[in-house]
Amino acid sequence: MKKRSPVAAILLLTFVACIASAATISTHSSSTHKSHKSSRHVAESTTAQKKMVRMRHSSATAASLNRASHVVVYRKRHHYYGERFYASSFATDQVEGDITAGEDPIVRAAAIEALGDMNGTIVAMDPDSGRILAMVNQKLALSAGAQPCSTIKVAVALAALSENVITKDTEVPLTKYWKVDLTTALAKSNNAYFEAVGRKLGFEKVSYYAHQFGLGELAGWNIPNEQLGVFPSTELDEKLGGVGKMCSFGESISLTPLQLAALMGAIANGGTLYYLQHPTTPEQVTNFTPKVKRQLDIGPIIPEISEGMSGAVEYGTARLLRTNFIEEPILGKTGTCSKDGTRFGWFGSFANT
Repeated sequence: MKKRSPVAAILLLTFVACIASAATISTHSSSTHKSHKSSRHVAESTTAQKKMVRMRHSSATAASLNRASHVVVYRKRHHYYGERFYASSFATDQVEGDITAGEDPIVRAAAIEALGDMNGTIVAMDPDSGRILAMVNQKLALSAGAQPCSTIKVAVALAALSENVITKDTEVPLTKYWKVDLTTALAKSNNAYFEAVGRKLGFEKVSYYAHQFGLGELAGWNIPNEQLGVFPSTELDEKLGGVGKMCSFGESISLTPLQLAALMGAIANGGTLYYLQHPTTPEQVTNFTPKVKRQLDIGPIIPEISEGMSGAVEYGTARLLRTNFIEEPILGKTGTCSKDGTRFGWFGSFANT
């Protein structure tokens, strides 16, 4: 009997409120990394740590990041910050205009049911071929995308492992008495951890691996109206957080649902980055031929991120998934953030079949 392929599913919601989480599976780490002289001890300098603390708590920085959506309320000597959201969490026309003749009707029905009346999109694809099985709300799925929020941490983790900046067990000191390893950082989506790792990598390497993983380029093969998304050619201004903020929140980056789906598919299948294809007729399904974009040299390090992605579902930021779905072990990564009055919620995942 042919083994059933895992389905990589990407969920992007634009909404006001979001809940998320993370979990653990048994994997075996590998020692076959590239040979680099980079130190495994990742730590910010004292000056950098103080600067990061000031930035996180600076009213000027917070306001400049999103002046349109931050409000300052003065009460005695304390400053309170709130956000005003203008995009609706709900919609009624998500499937309007979708082309569905070449999709899997069972997968599509499940995706529509899962999305409900939320203002978002779901892309489900076969990681072993790149075929899109269902794409709900195609207008949003094929758009220029949105800030990836914490889903960028998966790409950063793969880059850092590839460069021997960290291993799964490297404990990065975040405060005087607190250290975090990769599994916990992915499961709990620890921003400070990925800021430190991103700064250790540097913008040049972050950019190189991001493009290797498909950011800033079309993920699909001849899919009409697909947009590129954005990966900037220069580092985010240091006053706004620099490469650290790019690696923890995805600041200044625009990721498309198809790009995240392709990357999740490559992780699920062991390192093959396929072009995504969206058949639009039954004939195209019958004659479907996978198209490989490139082979990613990530096979040996996938087990090192798998525990953290499983942890996200079991006990971390995506743990609520387990309250209504226990049929298959799921690996995933959440991402939530806001920009210009819109709240974004991402979830990239695949079944560990």
